[in-house]
Order: sequence, then C-alpha cells, then structure tokens
Amino acid sequence: MVKARAYAATSATSPLASTTIARRDPNEDDVQMEILFCGICHSDLHQVRNEWSGMMPTVYPCVPGHEIVGRVTKVGSAVKKFKVGDLAAVGCMVDSDGACPECKAGFEQFCPGLVLTYNFPDKHLGGVTYGGYSDSIVVKEQFVMRVPGNLDLAGAAPLLCAGITTYSPMRHWGVTKGKKVGVVGLGGLGHMAVKFAHALGAHTVVFTTTASKKDDALRLGADEVVLSKDANQMAKHAGSFDFILDSVSALHDINAYINLLARDGNLTMVGASPDPLPVAVFGLLFRRRSFSGSIIGGIAETQEMLDFCSQHNVTSDVEVIPIQKVNEAFERLMKSDVKYRFSIDMASLKSE
Repeated sequence: MVKARAYAATSATSPLASTTIARRDPNEDDVQMEILFCGICHSDLHQVRNEWSGMMPTVYPCVPGHEIVGRVTKVGSAVKKFKVGDLAAVGCMVDSDGACPECKAGFEQFCPGLVLTYNFPDKHLGGVTYGGYSDSIVVKEQFVMRVPGNLDLAGAAPLLCAGITTYSPMRHWGVTKGKKVGVVGLGGLGHMAVKFAHALGAHTVVFTTTASKKDDALRLGADEVVLSKDANQMAKHAGSFDFILDSVSALHDINAYINLLARDGNLTMVGASPDPLPVAVFGLLFRRRSFSGSIIGGIAETQEMLDFCSQHNVTSDVEVIPIQKVNEAFERLMKSDVKYRFSIDMASLKSE
C-alpha cells in the first residue's frame, strides 16, 4: 500500500481540500500511473454534493475524477500491453465481473458488477474507490487505455467521459458521411458531439437557445446553427434528421426535436434531466422514429474513440487549472462558465 496526494470532500457541504489517500501496490495484472491531467465532469459536482443520494449516495471522503490521463510508472508481472513510460488513460470504470453477457459483448458499462472509478466499493483496500483528483492511481490492465502520442494531454482527458459519451451513440446509430445529424445544446458534451459528427462526415446542425453561440458552433464544425426558440427556423428542418443527440440536462420540449426526425430517425439522450420528459407517442409512431438513451461505452470502444481522435485531431476545448482552483471551477461549472471543460494539471499537487 502506498500513500497518494489527493483532493477530497469530507461532506456534501465542505470544499475539496488537500489530503492523503491509500493506493494499493500493483497486483500482477495492474498498471500504476502518475496522473498528469484529470478532467472535471459535471457528475463530479453532483457526487461531491451528494445530489444523487437516492440512486448513488456519496461515501466520504470522496475523491472525484474519471477523466484521467497519465504516464505508467509500474506494471505487474502479467501486464502485456503497457510498459513504464507509456501514456495511458482511465475513464469511468475500473473493474467489472468479466463473465456476464454484457462484458463478453464488450459492454462493460452495463455489467451488473461494474465498479466505477470513484465512490464504489473497493474490493482491494475496503471502503470506496478514489478517483483522479490525485497524483497516482492503480487500475487493472483491462481497464486502462493507450493514449496516442499526438494528442494534447490536457484536451485528451475529457475524452474519457465527455468524448466517449457522445462518440458511442453516434457509432451505434450509424452516423457517417451523407447523414444529417443534430446536436442539442453546446456545452461540455455538445461541443464534443459537434466535433465527432463533423469528423464522421455528417451534415451537422447545432440547436441552441443562445444566438451568441453561433460563431463558436461553426468554429467547432457545425454546418448550420438553429435558434431553437425560433419556430420558423425549427420548422424548416421538420422530418429531415437521421440522428439527433440531445445533451441538455434540464427540462425541455423533447417533442420539438422528435418531430425533426426523418423516417427511422433516432433521438438519443445523453443529458440527464432530473425531471421526466413527456413524450408525445404519435410523434414516434407515424415515422417509426425512436427515442433512446446512452451512457459512455465499453473499453474497446473507448480505445477506438481515442484512436479516432488521434486520426482526426479531435480533443476537448479545455481551460487548464491548478488543483488549488478546483472549488472555484465547481462554482463556475454551476453557472456554465467554461468553454468547454476544465482540465486539472495534476503537477500542481506537487506544491501542496
């Protein structure tokens, strides 16, 4: 067992503060990493403040972070894919049962025995798992991914959640050249969706309630920008989309977007609204449209996504901060005051 420096919350109302946590010594199939950058996901904020208490109550102290990029410092004797010095990444998962149909199909994210990167039972040390707001982590080789050397590491960190969350449903629903794709919302998830849809060759349309976001949407790769509050602009696109990705996590009119789908078109939710979204069934029936949801992706697909990003020069737009500004970043995140993700430079922990 080794000691690691980290930032943790000790209650739902306390700020994140410097602390020391335990990490296991690497087992034969483990990879030990020095964490170089860790992205800040909105779910980190929910978890730290115990806002998911009904579904996933927070155990304190809580060390968040599941968008991890680092350098391998030690490998177990049975590790084959990594060596000391390699760039590597860890996302939202650190273990699964490996035997269920979901795992065998490459969908570890749906495994009933899934272990998330933080705030999940830790079978090695007891207590719960601790995430990437730390200087190091030890993870099973199976849940570690290679980071292509041409990617900016600060911008690559959010790919491990925001990236795969938007890439996976696009791959599942066959987004490719010749398709018309809509992206609802231009935040941390939405801006990655625009980049992926553009890189996959689709005609990409951004829907936003904020007219001032038009220039940025076009810069990110959108072909068109629609102000969703303008009924005339919306009507021009009725029945024309093959796929729409909705990244909005607040209550909104989902039927307005379902009506934009073509026959056999799909709308996938990746934004998680705390309130139910009423769906008018007739909007689905008459053109055989479908409405679905998606979370992250399996390990193999996440590696595929990283390789795709390498080939197409795709990373997240980030604001790099020192760990000492993480509480300020959380407050700004609540106000959507970031373009488009925060990435923590974990070298700043060395000054603690």
